Amino acid sequence: MLGKLFGKGGERPEADPHALPVPRRQKGGMYALRALGDRRVLTLVEAADAGDWEAVKAALVPFDLGRDHQVLGELADLDGVQDWIGRAVEEDKEHRATALLISGTRHISWGWEARTSARAVNVSQEQWRVFRERLRIAEEQLLEAAELQPDWVTPWRRLLTSGRGMSLGPVVNETRLDAALRRDPLDLETHVEWVSQLQPRWSGEPGQALAFARDAFARAPLGHRLGCVVAMAHIEDWVESDRGDCLETPEIQAELRDAADRSILHPAYVRRPGWQHDFNMFAMALALAAERHTIRRVFLTLDGAYTKWPWTYFAEPEKQFARHHRRA
Repeated sequence: MLGKLFGKGGERPEADPHALPVPRRQKGGMYALRALGDRRVLTLVEAADAGDWEAVKAALVPFDLGRDHQVLGELADLDGVQDWIGRAVEEDKEHRATALLISGTRHISWGWEARTSARAVNVSQEQWRVFRERLRIAEEQLLEAAELQPDWVTPWRRLLTSGRGMSLGPVVNETRLDAALRRDPLDLETHVEWVSQLQPRWSGEPGQALAFARDAFARAPLGHRLGCVVAMAHIEDWVESDRGDCLETPEIQAELRDAADRSILHPAYVRRPGWQHDFNMFAMALALAAERHTIRRVFLTLDGAYTKWPWTYFAEPEKQFARHHRRA
């Protein structure tokens, strides 16, 4: 049992020298993960928050922004980046591709902030106008970044999101999917984005997303985080369903247990900055499936670390995480 929980030989993983200290916990022992739980990422976020491009570049040295979606996501979600990143795009020719990538990705998040999460019929004409204008800028910048750095996968994954928002259609988006997967056939974030695009609410067919996820994971080596795509496919099925208990079947519980054992709970799984996001995906899927065994191992490893995604599918995400954390 200890071997399954902590790795081969029953030993705990070595302490991460870059790990941020756990902040004061909320009631129930949970806390919100900050900066992927990594000191280096926090340095990056603080530099970006200050609008200090030179400090941002220095803080990016340990990371490969062309492949690390999670580090890029920390910049994309940071309000205010749009106010200064344009100067870096225009003035820093040597690092233009990196500045374009950050700016384009931020414009997608900024665009969705203008649109809000409201149903399309409740979005005003002005919100639509701002949304499309920001996505148009994102498209131009990300396509240029991809041209300047042909090996990067992150621009293509983000172009899938902007293409969906701009309703560019299946031909364009499938071309972008192929471009991303040529660069990294096992890229988790690309697969998760495509699982969303295959949902009926985006003109997909029932069952398409889960079939895609299963096929992808079947090609992944043991311990690869791509197992999370199976968890997300089931979560997306729950979102689409009219039944809150639609995942509570022995077959789905068994599939999620197997996927967790072969990915995040496998001794070969590598804990990178933000690994808690992977565990939160499985935690939510297992909770929705009313699974009672593997979910304990997942929550035990998390030790209270909460990430907004994918719990934001709930009206009160933190309360839902806390409730299932207590039950586990």
